[in-house]
Amino acid sequence: MKRFTETFHVSDISLFKQQMLSWANQFSICCFFDNNNYTSTYNSFECLLAIDAVDTFKIVENNEEDIVSLKHFINQKNDWLFGHISYDFKNSIFPLVSNNQNETLFPNLVLFQPKIVIKISVNNVAIESIYILPKEVFDIISVEKINSPIDNLNYVTIQPRISKKDYTSTIEKIKHHIQIGDCYEINFCQEFFAENADINPLNIYNKLNTISPTPFSSYYKLNDKYLLCASPERYVKKILNQLISQPIKGTAKRNLENQTDDIEIKNLLLKSQKERSENVMIVDLVRNDLSKIATRNSVKVDELFGVYSYPQVHQMISTISATLKNDIDFSDVLKATFPMGSMTGAPKFKVMQLIEQYEQTKRGIYSGCVGYITPEGDFDFNVVIRSIMYNEKTKYLSYQVGGAITHYSNAEDEYEECLLKAKAMERALK
Repeated sequence: MKRFTETFHVSDISLFKQQMLSWANQFSICCFFDNNNYTSTYNSFECLLAIDAVDTFKIVENNEEDIVSLKHFINQKNDWLFGHISYDFKNSIFPLVSNNQNETLFPNLVLFQPKIVIKISVNNVAIESIYILPKEVFDIISVEKINSPIDNLNYVTIQPRISKKDYTSTIEKIKHHIQIGDCYEINFCQEFFAENADINPLNIYNKLNTISPTPFSSYYKLNDKYLLCASPERYVKKILNQLISQPIKGTAKRNLENQTDDIEIKNLLLKSQKERSENVMIVDLVRNDLSKIATRNSVKVDELFGVYSYPQVHQMISTISATLKNDIDFSDVLKATFPMGSMTGAPKFKVMQLIEQYEQTKRGIYSGCVGYITPEGDFDFNVVIRSIMYNEKTKYLSYQVGGAITHYSNAEDEYEECLLKAKAMERALK
């Protein structure tokens, strides 16, 4: 299927970005990524937007043939594909069952072939389109009117799925599993939710992205379901035969009012034995996952315990890379590495069983990933954290937060860390 391609110069990229997102939001499916001007060796675009669907691949109920079907769809299309993989797609990879409630109702997996792809780099806007000429798309977007944002249509009352008492009690139970050797580290998450929430998703996304601009921000509309994402974490990226993963483990609250204190907090995070222990366990898990699909001796740790600063928090991030074996595609990488170790713990299979036992709700798209595959077979997917999920049909709104539990964990501290991670979402909804 032929795509028409043309590049245009735009003097006010900030305005054009608002216009194109406003226009895209009128379609039933769109997927937008913004790195918010964070510079990185691994950046490909400042912004990337996919609009409308030519074809869609969807998995709602898991079965053992899902990976084969996914591989076939990707190879058949050989084109741009955008979409998500929910955490519960793990049940297509491992012999696991999920019986907890799920109210946001995102499918387990969706990839769509878009009619229009828009890429922004500096002041250049490249448009690739099917059925319509890029110039027509550019002209339509350029006259899109940006209306004054409509605030929340009613007050959103956020409730915790579990009480603080139940949370701390559960942490002690999880620590018992660690003490008897069932696992080393487990990522335990809790849900905050609102019923009868009547919101403007695009407005809330813009507020969230203003409060907490992150390098893997995304706005994802799938019919009546919305993901408003302020993620700082990359799951996997493939460039030619190179694959990188950048797990986050280690969080500290910033003090923006006192620069000296903020620097000290950052240094304490870097030196923290607990945070380094959490991080290195996940690095080892990722190295093991990548070794299944990498050439011999090619898996290496490019950066260990890198500390990066975001508006709300300092984060400890490590970077692991590998050279892929021949004929490894996205479905093979998914089978070898999903779900990402930073959102499970170690050993992966056992902790996923414990997650099902102790968490109160299905994670759904939370702690899954959203991203894209290029026509050349390269791809880039984030980790869905620091995100609001919204079902417009049922008016159910949800966000989840969690942290790594180890032998050293203090239940009170872990609960406070959850509240810290939730702060940007809370502010966006007020």
